[in-house]
Amino acid sequence: MADNDWKKRLGVVYSTNPDFNYTIQEESEPETLAPERQKLIVTIDRSGRAGKQVTLVKGFVGTSEDLAALGKTLKTKCGVGGTAKDGEITIQGDLRDKVTALLTSMGYKAKRGN
Repeated sequence: MADNDWKKRLGVVYSTNPDFNYTIQEESEPETLAPERQKLIVTIDRSGRAGKQVTLVKGFVGTSEDLAALGKTLKTKCGVGGTAKDGEITIQGDLRDKVTALLTSMGYKAKRGN
């Protein structure tokens, strides 16, 4: 039954070849760069959040596990909530200066955006 999982075959049109076997290309995550080679930008965002402010950390290059670990560290040190997904970290509230200072103390090249 696993060979007939239609969710994995989205975008594939019918094939008349009886020996056709659909293969899934797995995307590999990029290797995590060293902190001194990362160029992170810390910005603030309000759009689509009902006027609430969030601090965004963009530009992280690495695996999702390392991104989640960095996000957890920042959330813990700031004492707020947030999330880490799709290559960016979201921290609740306007904490641009604090997050930038934390990242630079951890060895990252962080720059305050807008």
